[in-house]
Amino acid sequence: MDTASERRMHRAARIDDAVNRFRAAHARRRGYRPIVIPYVGYGSPTWVRVLARVVLAAPPPAMPPRREPRVRGWRSFMAVPANGVPVVAVIAGVEHVLHPDRGGVIDEVVDATLPPGTHTIELRPTESMGFTTAQVTVIGDEETFGIVSDVDDTVMVTALPRPLLAAWNTFVLSEHARVPTPGMSVMYERVLVQHPGAPVLYLSTGAWNVAPALRRFLTRNLFPTGPLLLTHWGPTHDRFFRNGFRHKVDTLERLAREFPRIRWLLIGDDGQHDETIYGGFALAHPANVSGVAIRQLTASEAVLAGGRKKSDARTSLSGIPWVYGHDGSHLLAELKRLGVVGSRTPEGGTGVP
Repeated sequence: MDTASERRMHRAARIDDAVNRFRAAHARRRGYRPIVIPYVGYGSPTWVRVLARVVLAAPPPAMPPRREPRVRGWRSFMAVPANGVPVVAVIAGVEHVLHPDRGGVIDEVVDATLPPGTHTIELRPTESMGFTTAQVTVIGDEETFGIVSDVDDTVMVTALPRPLLAAWNTFVLSEHARVPTPGMSVMYERVLVQHPGAPVLYLSTGAWNVAPALRRFLTRNLFPTGPLLLTHWGPTHDRFFRNGFRHKVDTLERLAREFPRIRWLLIGDDGQHDETIYGGFALAHPANVSGVAIRQLTASEAVLAGGRKKSDARTSLSGIPWVYGHDGSHLLAELKRLGVVGSRTPEGGTGVP
């Protein structure tokens, strides 16, 4: 980055970069080397959005641990970003050189010819001969339905909006202490029975640092695989701290441009700003919304979360189903009642068991 660009950056971002440069130099003196943490990407038959993060890591131990470690949240934020290390991505036999941003995150769109479905790509830091693999979900041009889901207080119970609880949940708790929202994974399964192959994207204000933990949580609790669309931790180029609201709004707008034929089922909760964000998107892009499902926090969760955020945007919508429920079972019943989801079960029967 040139000197003029550095002067235009927020002071907090310049300090953050200086700290990371110091940490990177110290880590390299200790023998740390760049590795790629792969994330699930997505794309169309003609392009792929590659998502990953490059960090400096110690050499792996000679003997791997016998059991999965119970990782405290704060460890996810201690990795040293390797923002000056390009990465070679091999997609359908073609090599592409990608460049991480300030936080070591790779988020680039490259041209690629792939059929719809899940594909494996290879990622390798230019400083290393070893490679890691990542998945990309290619969405076919004929696809007309998809799911965009919030994470905090939607698929997992976190009471995240309250700052002290957010810090406790993010930095202190073991990732195995996270609790899934009752019935939500079953609801997603039943929706996808009606739409085989439909994409599922998880849109959250969480930081890329916690992506591996979130992926393990979703897998353990039988949620469908799909890309995580997260944000940067700490100062951004022009702000002291990231703008989660803007991240969600911009991401939904991007999805509308990338997949104009898809009508999304938007799933969130009433503890943050999902109602406002989804309502605004539905008003601006009614042809891209098949319905909105809002999980209502329980009384105790609402108190911990600092209350419910009510939006009047839904009252202006016409023809777009908008449902509420305290858990996945109630939301599924409401979606079926309004015809957003049919009644076919995985076993081929009918009705809700």
